[in-house]
Amino acid sequence: MKPDEFRRLRLPSSGYLEANGPFYAKWDGQQFVLGLRIEDRHCNAAGDCQGGMLATLCDVLLTVGANIQSSQSRFLPTISLSCDFIAPATKGEWIEGRVEILRTTRNLMFASGLLEIPDKGPIVRTSAVLKVSQTPDPRFDSRCYFD
Repeated sequence: MKPDEFRRLRLPSSGYLEANGPFYAKWDGQQFVLGLRIEDRHCNAAGDCQGGMLATLCDVLLTVGANIQSSQSRFLPTISLSCDFIAPATKGEWIEGRVEILRTTRNLMFASGLLEIPDKGPIVRTSAVLKVSQTPDPRFDSRCYFD
């Protein structure tokens, strides 16, 4: 289950993301919020969400969120991604992520974000450097991401 205000995020076809989703999001015209319910398949042997899954969620948050918030309508490949794991997330918990665009140049975008469990607190602090492609692509227009 997801909170009512979230809609399923429609991402360009990717077997990897389809195997790890579904991802949900909400967009109020200014702030993009990414959401995911932790399932058993996302967890490691200790019962916590696998760090690689959290890194995937951070990458989706920063690339898709930065694209939507900046109205770029571009594919933004990740040049570097940093994740600081603060606290664990366990099966059944709902994770939300928010992105902040720090700076955009002609070729690069710098973004940071935070994944948190509402009413519990932050679990991952993340940042990325993204490559800004030179040509807008209608496949990555913000309206394409929501059903």
